[in-house]
Amino acid sequence: MREARFDGRGSCIRWTEAPGAEPARVYVHGLGSVSSVYHAHIAARPELAGRRSLFVDLPGHGISDRPQHFGYTLEDHADALDAADLTGAELVAHSMGGAVAIVLAHRRPELVSRLVLTEANLDAFPPSAAGSSRIASYEEDDYVHGGHARVLEDVGPLWAATMRLADARALHRSAVGLRRGSEPVMRTLLEGLPVDRVYVQGGLSGELEGRQALEAAGVRVVTVPGAGHNVMLDRPDEFAAVIAQAS
Repeated sequence: MREARFDGRGSCIRWTEAPGAEPARVYVHGLGSVSSVYHAHIAARPELAGRRSLFVDLPGHGISDRPQHFGYTLEDHADALDAADLTGAELVAHSMGGAVAIVLAHRRPELVSRLVLTEANLDAFPPSAAGSSRIASYEEDDYVHGGHARVLEDVGPLWAATMRLADARALHRSAVGLRRGSEPVMRTLLEGLPVDRVYVQGGLSGELEGRQALEAAGVRVVTVPGAGHNVMLDRPDEFAAVIAQAS
C-alpha cells in the first residue's frame, strides 16, 4: 500500500499498486465506492497487463483518510489525487471519479495523458433518482445521524458493500460537491481538454445527453450494449477492450 499527504494536516490518500511500465494507469472509483473492487479484475486482463496500475481511494473512501475538516468538493478530491505525484498518467475513472479526473486534467494538464471516463458526471444537479441526489437531499447532520443507514438499506447489496466503508460525513459532502459541479461545469472542461478522451456509456443507461457535441469536440464515445452504470462489472470483456483500444 502506498500513501501521500494531501491536506497539510497529515491526512493521506492511499492506493494499492501493481508494478509495470509507464505511463501509469490510475483507476478512480465513484461515489461511495472502492477502486480495487471495481477495477482490479480489469487491470489484470491480458490486454491490459504490464502497465503500472494504481487503485486509488479518494478521501473519505476505502483505505484513505477521512478528515472531518475537509470539504470533499470535486476540486478537493482532484487536489488530493494530485498528491499522488504522477506525470502523464492514463486515468480510468468511473462516475464521480470521472468528474474528479476531468477537474484534475483541467487544473494540472501535465499529470494526465489520457482519460477513459465511465458514465462520468458531466453536469451539475443530476436527476433526483441519482444516488448523489438522494444523499445530498439530507442536511449533513441528518444524513450522518440516520440518513446514511437508511440509504444503505435501499441502494442494494453491491453499492452498500463499498458505501459502508466510506465515512458518512465525507460521503454527504462528496455528494453535495458532485451536485454542485465544477466551474466551468465538467462537460465544458472535458470538451476543451487537449488530451485523448474516451467516454464509455452503458447501453442500458440510455442515450448520452450531448453526445454529438462531445464527439465534435474530439471525445470518442463508446456505448457498451447490455451494460448499465457499472460497465466494468456488467461487461468486463468489452470494457477492457475499450481501454486497450484507447491505449
